[in-house]
Amino acid sequence: MRDFTLKIYRTVCSEVESQGYVPITVDDYCSGKAELNNKSIIFRHDVDRKIDMALMMAKMEYEMNIRATYYFRYIPEVFKPSIIQEIKELNHEIGYHYEVLDKANGDHEQAILLFEKELECMRQIADVRTICMHGNPVKPWSNRDLWKTHDYRKFGIIGEPYLSIDYNKFVYLSDTGRTWSGKYSVKDVVDKTFSGKIRHTNEIITLMKSGNYSNICLLVHPNRWSDDPVEWFSELIWQNIKNLGKPFLKRRS
Repeated sequence: MRDFTLKIYRTVCSEVESQGYVPITVDDYCSGKAELNNKSIIFRHDVDRKIDMALMMAKMEYEMNIRATYYFRYIPEVFKPSIIQEIKELNHEIGYHYEVLDKANGDHEQAILLFEKELECMRQIADVRTICMHGNPVKPWSNRDLWKTHDYRKFGIIGEPYLSIDYNKFVYLSDTGRTWSGKYSVKDVVDKTFSGKIRHTNEIITLMKSGNYSNICLLVHPNRWSDDPVEWFSELIWQNIKNLGKPFLKRRS
């Protein structure tokens, strides 16, 4: 069976309630609204491309009583206010997927001005309270390093998943590189990595059924998931091409 289809993603979503997990947003976690005494799961979506696919995923989650966090880049392909508004109305959290250090070629002062401007544009659509960096593997900068010289809390931001979530309490699983193994993660890294071995999405279902993991954080890029064969193979080919250069980029970083 093909992996990274909306069909198999729906199966994951259906197991959330079956296995007793409670969906929470990044805002829920950072604001302290969510209690982690029971099973909790964060669905985090970085919308890098193909915002229409994010809308499809958001509608599916809404139908299955899952409230997720969607981070949107500020680029023409993704920053489409009407679609972001529609996803907001499906009760999902809206966040800002910033890449201002990349855009400013590493200049922190130019980057923070750009951050403030883009954040304000995002806030014309939704009450953005959490942000998440975009990691471009070919750029030499890590956008989260902006917070080594500035404080995002001055902008009314309460959290950033790479900096604010305690991954000693969460199993962090990411579909970066179109695999769950972490093999192709260049900048999508957290302080504590999952010690188990997961490559395919159905193994996440097995992990949930095991009952060994109380809290899970899933990073899912909507553009990687499709039931359409042409779209699916197109994404597969494009991702495999990108993955060829990632071992070199990881060594460089």
